[in-house]
Amino acid sequence: MTTDLDIRPQQEVFQRLSANLSRVIHGHDMTIRLLLSAFLTKGHVLLEDFPGTGKTTLAKALARSVGADFQRIQFTPDLLPTDILGVSVFNPQSASFEVHRGPIFAEILLGDEINRASPRTQSALLQAMGEAQISLDGTLYPLPELFFVIATQNPVEFHGTYPLPEAQMDRFAMRLSLGYVSAQQELDIIAAELDGPPIEDIEACVSRTDVIEFERVARAIEVSDELKRYAVDLIAATRTLPELSLGASPRASITLIKCAQALAIFDGNGFVTPDHIQQLATVVISHRIVVDANAGFSGTTTNTIVERLLSEVPVPR
Repeated sequence: MTTDLDIRPQQEVFQRLSANLSRVIHGHDMTIRLLLSAFLTKGHVLLEDFPGTGKTTLAKALARSVGADFQRIQFTPDLLPTDILGVSVFNPQSASFEVHRGPIFAEILLGDEINRASPRTQSALLQAMGEAQISLDGTLYPLPELFFVIATQNPVEFHGTYPLPEAQMDRFAMRLSLGYVSAQQELDIIAAELDGPPIEDIEACVSRTDVIEFERVARAIEVSDELKRYAVDLIAATRTLPELSLGASPRASITLIKCAQALAIFDGNGFVTPDHIQQLATVVISHRIVVDANAGFSGTTTNTIVERLLSEVPVPR
């Protein structure tokens, strides 16, 4: 195991970010923990939740906490790929084309209600999320080193929407949900809002360099061969279940390990434990698998399948 790696500066980065977000997002410590594990390891997150639960606030608070450039795109049926990527415009004075960059070049991008845009527009994010670059008029443009997408969608509103294809779902490191808070927490939120929007008081608590350095250190966190095999076994099990018409891809295994390394740092460990893998399994795997129609009619969900696999796949000791 790695014993000489000093992770205290990175643990402090994780803790400062978590504390900052908790000031405006009440009662969701675990969700914040998971989201930060994706953000700090260059993953992207799909927030699937009801209106008014704080999805936009969470994205803005994260951008403010890092001092990052933030852009929000409201996805609508008439949105075009160029509205996201940008467009080349002819400049008659210089007799040349100039690229007007779109909001995709932000460091933290909120794609609000992503399933309301057409598949053609949704696909404009595919290359950006997978390769951190885009193609515009045959030229490749790199995106900022600190590039993070938070996309949202309403899980109960399907009228006039276009479900995300499996290839795009696979680009998201995890799918999270904030959900409703308790009555007391809602009272606390009301009290805070009456004194002015709490997000206005959020200031940068870490730097871009801190975030980039975290990802470098996280890669050095020890992951035993047994734990790597455990992650692979969990993913491989989804490909043989008769209840599933689509199993998880190798990208899920990679995400499990990377995000587990981030959680290890948050917990002050220089090594990943089975508990880290188990905390991540549902949010990393469930959106990458598809339940067979017959199994779906009987009440089987992707979450229950992952929970079952966690109880069946042997855990390394």
